[in-house]
Amino acid sequence: MLARVARSAASEPFISCLTRTHHHIFPVLTNQIQFSRHFNFPTRKNSPSPFAAAAKMEDVRVLMICPMNSYLEQELDKQFKLLKLWAHPQKQEFLKQHSESIRAVVGNATAGADAEMIEALPKLEIISSFSVGLDKIDLIKCKEKGIRVTNTPDVLTEEVADLAIGLMLAVCRRICECDKYVRKGMWKLGDFKLTTKFSGKTVGIIGLGRIGLAIAKRAEAFGCPISYHSRSEKPNTNYKYRASLIDLASNCDILVVACALTPETHHIVNREVIDALGPKGILINIGRGPHVDEPELVLALVEGRLGGAGLDVFEKEPEVPQQLFDLNNVVLLPHVGSGTIETRKAMADLVIGNLEAHFMNKPLLTPVV
Repeated sequence: MLARVARSAASEPFISCLTRTHHHIFPVLTNQIQFSRHFNFPTRKNSPSPFAAAAKMEDVRVLMICPMNSYLEQELDKQFKLLKLWAHPQKQEFLKQHSESIRAVVGNATAGADAEMIEALPKLEIISSFSVGLDKIDLIKCKEKGIRVTNTPDVLTEEVADLAIGLMLAVCRRICECDKYVRKGMWKLGDFKLTTKFSGKTVGIIGLGRIGLAIAKRAEAFGCPISYHSRSEKPNTNYKYRASLIDLASNCDILVVACALTPETHHIVNREVIDALGPKGILINIGRGPHVDEPELVLALVEGRLGGAGLDVFEKEPEVPQQLFDLNNVVLLPHVGSGTIETRKAMADLVIGNLEAHFMNKPLLTPVV
């Protein structure tokens, strides 16, 4: 990809920020910086020719952990020697067979590279994740071994935030239940029951990062007062900071999980938080399944101690607790927060762009480690 634009880019001055067009490879990158297809990287003295590096990339073996995206798979197969781990039943034997040649790994939010895999691949140089979340990658081990790690921030922020608002509306207005009501012919028997409005509801957000902030801005447009909880108070925002998660849950109508999954945030939404949210409260989770103590969530919904939930993620995906299927106050989605054609293509381009940059000895586009 970088090689395709090298000739035109070489004749142009360094371009770091251009007006966005639909032709961009990376529509939105970290801190909302926008790039054009024709961009250059800072040059290094005696750096290898990008054309020579591009030719060598065809020999680079890239391990893809599981099926993710057909476009990503096709592009990786065009530009590298792609190895598909999921296509081999004897995975450990396959890894052992190719351990001395695999130089890159592509994972996602559900399958990354743990310490065992990293140790099994002594030639591994970079892990490029087709996701923002990095909880499936052993970052400590990567730092120890000097392995680079990249992810796909910003390009999915808007879609995930849109979906969070959609879940809030769906739960408050019982949109999914209304749809079933019409399809089953029940409207002929009488009007649907009254629901509750979303506008004006107090929204509490756990984690005011890129996605949390995008959700806050959207909810604010609905006249919703915004408060949040994070490790520290955020500068340059007028949203109310709650130092205690219990305090946040006790003072909001809708609680949104939008933080990163870390050991500290595992089961951050527990029974105490759920009870603080209360029988009229709604929980929205577009973060990660393990953020929520799922058995406690199910129990609270069944017992009526929680008013409703909109869930895009679960603890043991794709497994979903059977008890949730019969609850009309719960909306269930199959982890589709970033699941639009446009966003998945942008994510794929960013994964490929990071791999190209690494193997052409250029600065990574979205480095984490």
